[in-house]
Amino acid sequence: MGQYKAPAQVKLIIGLLGRDPHIIETARAHLAEKFGAEEEVLVPIPFVWTNYYEKEVGSSPVRSFVSYEKRIDREEIVEIKRGTNELELFLGVDGFRPVNLDPGYMTLGQFFLATTKDQRQRVYIRDGIFVEPTLYFQDGRFMPFDWTYPDYRSEEYQGYLMSARTKLAQQMRQARTPMQEKKTKPEGRV
Repeated sequence: MGQYKAPAQVKLIIGLLGRDPHIIETARAHLAEKFGAEEEVLVPIPFVWTNYYEKEVGSSPVRSFVSYEKRIDREEIVEIKRGTNELELFLGVDGFRPVNLDPGYMTLGQFFLATTKDQRQRVYIRDGIFVEPTLYFQDGRFMPFDWTYPDYRSEEYQGYLMSARTKLAQQMRQARTPMQEKKTKPEGRV
């Protein structure tokens, strides 16, 4: 039987889709108050993958990502998603959101997005929040699932996520204690 143990902490990454770079900066400032120092930022790039958000964020939205230095426990994604939904409403104008916030987390092996919508590939956590495995890491790169959104397959996103993964791996190596890294021989054996 396996032993119960808490999994390693993960890297929080938030996708920001906004009407313009200014609203992205405004949202980032609010997020930094909550999550602390930013680590890796994708400069806003044109979001050309769908017009689904056009009514709220306009016809020429931009996408950015930000990761944070402080790692989180996986279970925190529930409060984080609920908090980013509240921030969207706070920044909203006349019932419309000028920015859409998509929190997710990265392990060394996968990238997950949090959502309020159920689908066959999503796993319910609690309090109305699901997570979706969006990408998996194999052969030195992130790979999509059949359901992965087209933009998460793009070179820009892939490059950003690889950089964030490299930083996560460094953090995890630094967090190991000397005792964990040292391999010792069992007592009484030569």
